[in-house]
Amino acid sequence: MNNIIDGLNQRICQRIRIERESHGWSVSELAEKAGVSRAMIHKIERGESSPTATLLARLSGALGISMSTLIARAEMTSGRLLRYGQQPVWQDPQTSYIRRHLSPRSDMPVDLVQVELPARQHVPMPAAAYALARQLIWVQQGALVFVEGNVRHEMEQGDCLELGPPNDCEFRNESDKSCIYIVVRLNLPS
Repeated sequence: MNNIIDGLNQRICQRIRIERESHGWSVSELAEKAGVSRAMIHKIERGESSPTATLLARLSGALGISMSTLIARAEMTSGRLLRYGQQPVWQDPQTSYIRRHLSPRSDMPVDLVQVELPARQHVPMPAAAYALARQLIWVQQGALVFVEGNVRHEMEQGDCLELGPPNDCEFRNESDKSCIYIVVRLNLPS
C-alpha cells in the first residue's frame, strides 16, 4: 500500500501546481490565500514534502475545490464504476489517518470518502474546507468526536451528523481503537 500512497502523493503535489497555475496564481498568491508559507508550497510542488490533511484542506479551500476533488483529479479516470483496487488511498504523514475516495469521478456533485482515524489522533480542518459544500459524517466503526466551532459532537457507530455552516472543525479519536467514518460531501456551485 505504501507504493500506492507514495505515487498518489506525487500526483497530488503535481495537481496542486496545475490547479494553482490554472488560476494564474504565483506561489506567493496561493500562499497568501491559503495561509501557508511560500517555502512549504514550493516543497510540496517539487515533491520534497508530503502535505498533511490539514494543509491539503487549506490549499484546496484556497483553490475553491474540495480535498476530494483535488485527490480525484490527481488520481481517477472517469467512469461510473470505481473498483475497490482503483480507489485512491492517501495517508496523512502526520497522523497516519487513511483516506479512501469511494465515489467514481463524474459530473455528479457528490463525493463519498472513507476515513480511518487511528486511536488517539486528531485532524483539524479549516472553515475554508467546507465553504462550497454541505457534508454528512457517518460513523461506521468506533467512536468519533467532531468539534464544530465551539460545539462538540460525540458520535458512535451508526451515528450520522449533518455539518452546519462553514466553521473551523476537528476530527478527534479519543479512544484506544481505530475509528472509521464516511464523509458524504455535496459540492455546491461556486
